[in-house]
Amino acid sequence: MSTLLLNLDFGEPPPKKALEGNAKHRNFVKKRRLLERRGFLSKKNQPPSKAPKLHSEPSKKGETPMVDGTWKTPSFPKKKKTAACSNESGQPLDKKAAVSWLTPAPSKKADSVAAKVDLLGEFQSALPKINSHPTRSQKKGFQKKSSKKNHPQKNAPQKSTQAHSENKCSGISQKLPQKMVAIDCEMVGTGPKGHVSSLARCSIVNYNGDVLYDEYVLPPCHIVDYRTRWSGIRKQHMVNATPFKIARGQILKILTGKIVVGHAIHNDFKALQYFHPKSLTRDTSHIPPLNRKADCPENATMSLKHLTKKLLNRDIQVGKSGHSSVEDAQATMELYKLVEVEWEEHLAQNPPKD
Repeated sequence: MSTLLLNLDFGEPPPKKALEGNAKHRNFVKKRRLLERRGFLSKKNQPPSKAPKLHSEPSKKGETPMVDGTWKTPSFPKKKKTAACSNESGQPLDKKAAVSWLTPAPSKKADSVAAKVDLLGEFQSALPKINSHPTRSQKKGFQKKSSKKNHPQKNAPQKSTQAHSENKCSGISQKLPQKMVAIDCEMVGTGPKGHVSSLARCSIVNYNGDVLYDEYVLPPCHIVDYRTRWSGIRKQHMVNATPFKIARGQILKILTGKIVVGHAIHNDFKALQYFHPKSLTRDTSHIPPLNRKADCPENATMSLKHLTKKLLNRDIQVGKSGHSSVEDAQATMELYKLVEVEWEEHLAQNPPKD
């Protein structure tokens, strides 16, 4: 058999293409293409040749040749932040704004360790900073701080309610003098054997004890018993007395809408044939604080004469001339003033039902 002879060259292998560039340049091209695929950079118009010629192209303006054959491009100066992306203005940056002016930072010196830098990191560092919105935890923290500023003390609601009640009571006490009167009536006996009590005199005083009304009243029925020993009414007082219907109209005009103070006041209203709201009625014969001040049982009904002597140190209803309705009304108002604040607070918490 004939021997096959192969023309084999066992010399040195052919050198690699020098046009491919060094490893640093290939790494740069690979990362740039990665950024182009991800959309961070626009594609660069490449020349028809696959690789640029080394050391053949003239240097561009501002570029300096490196030892390894690459060109160093000077870093671009940072652009000043405009009003659109300024953080000082406080307005958020428009996310759709174009960022075509951004370019990856150039490579550093070849002999430095920082030369191998991630282009993606440089690109992200070049992006303008956007104001971040506060998180939920930060918002809650802010709300807590603001709530603490608005309510510095835990006991503030209690203090406010106490102050409100005090202001309410003080407001009531300020309004009472204008809408408060005291009344006292004197009766005579009419009907069978004079057992029916009929109005013969009515006196009304204001908060300061000034007389608002004091008239003798002529009953509609015949008077059987004048009861002078207690009422002080005599026959001559009925000569020019005001008829009952007229006097009743005048009296009710004064009492309507006012707080009326009296002692055993239900007898006076019965003689007037009138019903006054309980919420506007103050009966000094049924005020427990007044009895306590006089060292009397709270549920006992004490006479006006006894309370006046004990608390005001004054004698009333003395002698055979009978009672004075003006004097009795003034004494009633003075007794009420002694326990006015305490009694009104009690009524504010426990309003009477009509």
